Amino acid sequence: MKFFVDTADVDAIRELNDLGMVDGVTTNPSLIAKSGRDIKEVTAEICEMVAGPVSAETVALDAEGMIAEGRELAKIAENITIKVPLTWDGLKACKVLSGEGRMVNVTLCFSANQALLAAKAGATFISPFIGRLDDLNLDGMELIAEIREIYDNYDFSTEILAASIRTANHMKQAALIGADVATAPPAVIKAMASHVLTEKGLDAFLKDWEKTGQKIL
Repeated sequence: MKFFVDTADVDAIRELNDLGMVDGVTTNPSLIAKSGRDIKEVTAEICEMVAGPVSAETVALDAEGMIAEGRELAKIAENITIKVPLTWDGLKACKVLSGEGRMVNVTLCFSANQALLAAKAGATFISPFIGRLDDLNLDGMELIAEIREIYDNYDFSTEILAASIRTANHMKQAALIGADVATAPPAVIKAMASHVLTEKGLDAFLKDWEKTGQKIL
């Protein structure tokens, strides 16, 4: 499973990228606003740092506007993925932009039917939102499983990009189901390394080592 980092914080991306944990980056208008930086400037910096796909989102509501914005965002770098919403106009934009050979991430997916339409429209990535479904007492992981089954049934090339990930457990479940990609905030990816037994074991080892009076360096 590929790891995308869901942030526009270049320092956080750099730290994870140096560890080889970044296969791509996803941004959205909220994350750009949080960064306090110009969208083209910060996106260009991220694209230069990360070799994989970097999602930059359009904000127009009509297909014509999304297409125009998508083409403009694509000028930033070769690894730009144009992000459009899963609306009828978004699907129209996806069809045109993917037809031009551009990577397209169709976002805000909340049903398997929506994911099927996105695949038919030529989406490179489909972004089902796990956490937001969980917030409504619905099973976000069930949606990932449904999309996986449908895509496998018909050999769709669209990659399932599990999004709105809130916990390290979400990452594990997405991997078990077979999501192609999971995008998560840096803190969630770092939390995957934490386990109380690891910490307890390390503490015991260090206490025993201290008793020996030895040094390695």
